[in-house]
Amino acid sequence: MTAPTTVILFGATGDLAKRKLIPGLLHLFQSGLLDDLRVVGTSLDEMSVDDFRALALTAVREHSTRETDDADWREFAQRLDYLPLSAGPEALRDAVVHAEGLLPGETRLRLHYLAVPPKAALAAVTTIADAGLCERSRVVMEKPFGHDYESAVALNAELHESFHEDQIFRIDHFLGKEPAQNILAFRFANGLFEPIWHRNSISHVQIDVPESIGLSQRADFYESTGAYRDMVVTHLFQILAFTAMEPPTALEPLAISREKNKVFRSMQPVQPADVVRGQYTGYHDEPGVAGDSETETFVALKCFVDNWRWAGVPFFLRTGKRMAEGSRIISIAFKEPPQSMFPKGSGVGDQGPDHLTFDLADRSRMSLSFYGKRPGPGFRLDKLSMQFAMQESDWAGAGLEAYERLIYDAARGDGTLFTTAPGIERLWQISQPVLDNPPPVHPYAQGTWGPNQIHQLIAPFTWRQPFERPWRERPGPDVGPS
Repeated sequence: MTAPTTVILFGATGDLAKRKLIPGLLHLFQSGLLDDLRVVGTSLDEMSVDDFRALALTAVREHSTRETDDADWREFAQRLDYLPLSAGPEALRDAVVHAEGLLPGETRLRLHYLAVPPKAALAAVTTIADAGLCERSRVVMEKPFGHDYESAVALNAELHESFHEDQIFRIDHFLGKEPAQNILAFRFANGLFEPIWHRNSISHVQIDVPESIGLSQRADFYESTGAYRDMVVTHLFQILAFTAMEPPTALEPLAISREKNKVFRSMQPVQPADVVRGQYTGYHDEPGVAGDSETETFVALKCFVDNWRWAGVPFFLRTGKRMAEGSRIISIAFKEPPQSMFPKGSGVGDQGPDHLTFDLADRSRMSLSFYGKRPGPGFRLDKLSMQFAMQESDWAGAGLEAYERLIYDAARGDGTLFTTAPGIERLWQISQPVLDNPPPVHPYAQGTWGPNQIHQLIAPFTWRQPFERPWRERPGPDVGPS
């Protein structure tokens, strides 16, 4: 459990706060995980405490995925305070001290959540330092953390002037999802799979995060970021580390961070020739986008982890906006048998290699596909699959949403699912060849799977999206891929 906690929410009136953070804090309060809680919101908007509470109620009604009764809301609303940034650091300190005085116990924690654009993050840190609020504090940083290697090193140096490394929590909401953590359980809790999690058995790995949505009025942010900085460095490389890491000595933050950082150090620099950049048609017509913008809305790449376990195994990563559908898939392709005893026309190999698939969407599903004999005379093989979905289990309703889990972990000081300074700096370092010499941007139609050049990138393999066989949906609770 956590100490009584005051959350200082920078960017409290912004989109992230309304969609995820305020509803998430309410659920953590309702569940008792953060029952001794006060929230001090601050932002550029001039509004009263009552106005902020009304904004928070609207956010909960529009974005919460859970039922909230009036009594719970009234109790939570009384724990919300607000003051504009224009009030200054001293007023912020007074508000935090007042909130802490309403909490029980002698030991109290301050959790600063910087739900602000990257360019405003250091200003928020300066405000915290000027207000004298660094003691007993942890600070949660949103992505992207820097925009290249040099800026990431400089940002870490400035942060460390106010906070120790163990006070800084660089958030990646992908790692807060139950399915992402289930990769660790699947790999290291089962003697069946760990021996084959190796270059001797695995042909290649795909991490695929297409999005059907567009910019969502974020042109100012996206124009200065692009798909590579927005998604690959901050999300997809983190998922790659969970997939590729060696067994940690213990399920605790330092041991897991150590193994993740070993993966990052083993990764070869990403070469421009192994990257395909794309931009959906109509991007230049988006409000706030320059008419000659070369910002990529799509990126696919091939990278390698140059260590004993993964030598020679390519990892293919893909993400983009305005694609055919939205999903979050990890697909492990196993090598095919070296020789087939089955006759021609039996169907073996016709539907590709065996795959282990993780669906990282909130429904938390996984599938293992393999060949089996089709019933009847003769010897005809067909692709079969075993599937699992969290919704089929008795603990389907017990999961926390990604931001809820990460806020709770930060309040407990558990850095397992967060990125360290050496880790993020190394990821920018291996990305520098692409950032310095980006390949050309290829157009792709909205509602497709990206530019045609992606097929040359992955050859002789093929992309797994879209699945030929969809996830099976059984009567009753939702289920599990193909």
